[in-house]
Amino acid sequence: MAIRAIRGAIQLDSDERSHLLQSTAELVTKVMHANSLQSADLISVWFTATPDVTSEFPAVAARELGLGDVPLMCSVEMDVKDAMPRVIRLMMHVETKIARPEIQHIYLRGAQGLRADLAQ
Repeated sequence: MAIRAIRGAIQLDSDERSHLLQSTAELVTKVMHANSLQSADLISVWFTATPDVTSEFPAVAARELGLGDVPLMCSVEMDVKDAMPRVIRLMMHVETKIARPEIQHIYLRGAQGLRADLAQ
């Protein structure tokens, strides 16, 4: 087994709590599914949000998915001029047999523009 980091992001349509929770859950679920992960494979998940996202902590969505025993952290992204608004990012640290080049990084909705080279 190797320890790998998986990246992902999703752009919110609006900064509303229910939309943030649903969108973050979608991102976490798609990252886990694309990489054939179970909760036991997760070491930790670090979420970031752009400064304009204030309705809820993204980690709440992960806890609601049953990941309450996984260490979760939230922080605010740098406030960079002209940065894409309303973005939730994650970095998921996992134990997996998947080789680094085979890891599937997931970028959804407008966030695909952040890393077009990695977006599905």
